[in-house]
Amino acid sequence: MVVLVTGANGQVGQSLQFIAPNYPDIQFVFCDSKVLDITNLNNINQVFEQYKPNYCINTAAYTAVDKAESEPEEAHLINVVGAKNLAEVCKEFETVLLHISTDFVFDGTKKTPYTEDDIPNPTGVYGQTKLDGERAIQKIWHKHFIIRTSWVYSQFGNNFMKTMLRLASERDKLSVVNDQIGTPTNAVELAEVLIKIILKTRNSQPVTRNFGIYNFSNEGQCSWYDFAEKIFECNQININLEPIPTTSFPTPAKRPAYSVLDKSKIKNTFGVEVKFWETSLKGS
Repeated sequence: MVVLVTGANGQVGQSLQFIAPNYPDIQFVFCDSKVLDITNLNNINQVFEQYKPNYCINTAAYTAVDKAESEPEEAHLINVVGAKNLAEVCKEFETVLLHISTDFVFDGTKKTPYTEDDIPNPTGVYGQTKLDGERAIQKIWHKHFIIRTSWVYSQFGNNFMKTMLRLASERDKLSVVNDQIGTPTNAVELAEVLIKIILKTRNSQPVTRNFGIYNFSNEGQCSWYDFAEKIFECNQININLEPIPTTSFPTPAKRPAYSVLDKSKIKNTFGVEVKFWETSLKGS
């Protein structure tokens, strides 16, 4: 079985590379943007023709949330046109598509965890382009799993945890917002879930494959301040950490005030066990 991974140098791509040796029965093909540019339809066709993948995991995305506000065309090209291109080629090659999406498709006005059936209402360019990418895939190719996730971190790539550890080495005091509530997601655990979906669906008939949208993050909830506090605790770092409201830290893109995701569907459908975010952080 061949599993092609786009965006191989990103956080989730590197996490998949990290766990790949545990799955010797899967032939992984890891493609960074130089090998496979999802904005280039001909390029995708050539790569698929060469490897004929059974599954494609699309981790390639424009994820600079604030920068997207001033670069909407670039975000649209990667997150919408790229997703559409992949869906078209996956359909042609009968390849099942797993696509990573985001909690930013929601506006954050709810007070209880978001389910897959809640109505999206993005508040910025990044969230809108990710939602438009989801919809492009849904229109083109029914054999898809769209995984919405949140607050992804790991030892790979750029993420909040690594930023906090870097800043702590440069400063004695840090201010972090404490009124945005969500759930961190360990990228390696997200990668494991993607493989679990593939292994659970590879032998089943198309009708029973449960295609569609799924939420995945770790369990529990916290603020960015709580997350930072736990990061420093796990790394035995003493720093003066100050909680601040969002209003004290203005950003070009508005963040959801609440973006906890309900994981019932993915747990019930694929038997996924989800760790609490504090447990995952300690193990990372």
